[in-house]
Amino acid sequence: MYMNKEELEKIKKKALEEHIPIIMDDTLSVIEKTLKGKKVYSFLEIGTAVGYSAMCFSELLSENGKIDTIERDVERVAEARKNIKKVGVEDKINVLEGDAVEILPTLNNKYDVVFIDAAKGKYPFFLKEALRMIKTDGIIFADNILYKGYVMSDYNKHKQRTAVRNLREYIKEISENPNLETEILEVGDGLAISKVK
Repeated sequence: MYMNKEELEKIKKKALEEHIPIIMDDTLSVIEKTLKGKKVYSFLEIGTAVGYSAMCFSELLSENGKIDTIERDVERVAEARKNIKKVGVEDKINVLEGDAVEILPTLNNKYDVVFIDAAKGKYPFFLKEALRMIKTDGIIFADNILYKGYVMSDYNKHKQRTAVRNLREYIKEISENPNLETEILEVGDGLAISKVK
């Protein structure tokens, strides 16, 4: 199916101008390289925003592959659906509206890839759900895992403390899980790649 790259660029430009967090180019290219040659039929994204990353990921799907993406912000859901239609990939992307904390436990699909990019404070919960649904040779990506460098420093300001603590918890869990092979890259705002052994 033809994807309208010009529209995609416009959406990206608008998101950047409006300071809407979208996936960074270097993060995207690492994910593309990691998934190169891998058959991806089912992709779960936690955190849709305006749909930009899901549209980029739709290019990485194998034939008849599908993306489920979750977003709780009502306005962003509407914008994402509009954008996905404009770019012409609506048959590949299914936007689920609601809080991921409530939606994830209701899903029973098996996914080749899970991409986590939503509330930082919920990463350990997202991981638990991702591990439940990931296929045996699947890959879990977590974006912004180093969070402006706070996570690896002795940062302890009250405002971000919970997010930082939970991201550290996420890193600890993926690093100590014997079923995962994990690397953490300083690309974008930090990207954790966990491959299921």
